[in-house]
Amino acid sequence: MKRREFISLIGGAAVAWPLAARAQQRALPVIGLLSSRSLAVDTLLIGIIRQALNEAGLVEGQNVTFDYRWAEGRYDRLAGLAADLVRRQVAVIVTMGGDASALAAKAATATIPIVFAGGADPVRIGLVTNLNRPGGNITGSSNFIFELEPKRLGLLHDLRPHATKAAALVNPENIAHSETQVSDIQSTARNLGQEVTILKASAVPEIDAAFAKLVEMRADTLLVAADALFFDHAPQLVVLAARHAIPTVYSRREFTAAGGLMSYGANANESYRLLGLYAARILKGEKPGDLPIQRPTKFELVINLSTARAIGLDVPPSLLARADEVIE
Repeated sequence: MKRREFISLIGGAAVAWPLAARAQQRALPVIGLLSSRSLAVDTLLIGIIRQALNEAGLVEGQNVTFDYRWAEGRYDRLAGLAADLVRRQVAVIVTMGGDASALAAKAATATIPIVFAGGADPVRIGLVTNLNRPGGNITGSSNFIFELEPKRLGLLHDLRPHATKAAALVNPENIAHSETQVSDIQSTARNLGQEVTILKASAVPEIDAAFAKLVEMRADTLLVAADALFFDHAPQLVVLAARHAIPTVYSRREFTAAGGLMSYGANANESYRLLGLYAARILKGEKPGDLPIQRPTKFELVINLSTARAIGLDVPPSLLARADEVIE
């Protein structure tokens, strides 16, 4: 072989190698992740998903990749973000941050598999028609967090049995759930003999305004309804509740761990672990419609005694005895 031909051959190979590497990278299956929340809030949960995928033999950057979409608490952005993932032709869509993300994904595609971590009864809100055999292109888990608002209001009543003025903070932009939340809360309050005021917030400034109203009305207790926006801004809510010394119940343990007084709900970690496991099974050939919707087996009552002392509140021993965890 002549020297010039040899140099041309080597040069051509040098160009071809990176092109081949890029082609291989493009060939990796892509998991599209759609969340109504933000990266800052979801980082730990994404770690749980990655770990579950790793256990199934799927490692990001080696044999699978991710394409992320964050709505930053803006439900009106979810439809466009879901459409982006569909145009990208991802292999599977994983949704986080409540049922609004799952509903947006379902509206965007009837063919790409969807795995969701939701908070409501998925049959009631129209995600699936059957829990055991969901059919179609969608499966996942639900922690039924939205169905627990009456239970949380009842816990506030157990905490302060003589209180008559309750308040509840709800996000009206959470169209899938806000009306049901308000109805359930009002019905429970009537049964408890309480007056309840519904405060609304769909943006950060409105949270501050809601607490100003809370102080003005001299509410005895506050229920922060389950919502991605409120979870995104848990530190703000916890600080405001402490500043105004208002006994507050939340939907997730993360609020109580951050200094909130009390929470009641399922542990979310298992739901997000399932996202990874189900996504792996689908990428390996199983049909989402054959994978049953998973439900929690346990709900946890968490009480932060340090916060109770800070706001001058005595927690009844009977309520402490029911707690699954007491933070000192």
